[in-house]
Amino acid sequence: MRLSAEKGYAMDEFTKGDVQDLDHLVWRTSGREKVWKGPIFDVCRVHRCSTDGREGDFIEVESPDWVTVIPWFRDGKGVPRFIMVQQYRHGSNSVTREFPAGLIDHGETAEQAALRELLEETGSHAGRMTCLGRVSPNSAFMTNRSNFFLVEDLKAVQGQCLDANEQLDVLTVPVSEAISDMGTGLYDNGIMMMALGFFLRESLSRPELVR
Repeated sequence: MRLSAEKGYAMDEFTKGDVQDLDHLVWRTSGREKVWKGPIFDVCRVHRCSTDGREGDFIEVESPDWVTVIPWFRDGKGVPRFIMVQQYRHGSNSVTREFPAGLIDHGETAEQAALRELLEETGSHAGRMTCLGRVSPNSAFMTNRSNFFLVEDLKAVQGQCLDANEQLDVLTVPVSEAISDMGTGLYDNGIMMMALGFFLRESLSRPELVR
């Protein structure tokens, strides 16, 4: 049900009507212009028209798709742990604790990029990989998708192989700590909150992941 400014509705009326009727919300694209090209993303101006006659210019950020890797294992005492990395982030001007992550290079699949990032950042190889989900990281203005993978059966096979301007530490964190602290302090990266959400959904069918 669509609401108007002239009439109020009882709370139980919000779900009335066809909730699958989405066509009236779709804006038609009538023009697109790239206004800035950068090293990791481009900016486009897009002209769109709504179904009720409104139109305007909107900004889109075009970036390669992303991958986030959730490396899971049990330590010698049987405690479930993640391999995580700590690094300085220029956008927030702070050090954050994150799962290994990065861009998908041209010609790569998401799975290939995930294994490459895991190897480059942690020196580890995974014997088992599960795709947990794929979503838009910010659908308001970004065009790319973010892919999330759980990796298990980990084995250290080499040292780090970082990009020229990468500087990060590798550490292991109890799963319980990451769950309780995500979204606070060092765990300040919102994409990691998405990753943890997918992980927790997976744990509903695999409770051993968290205990």
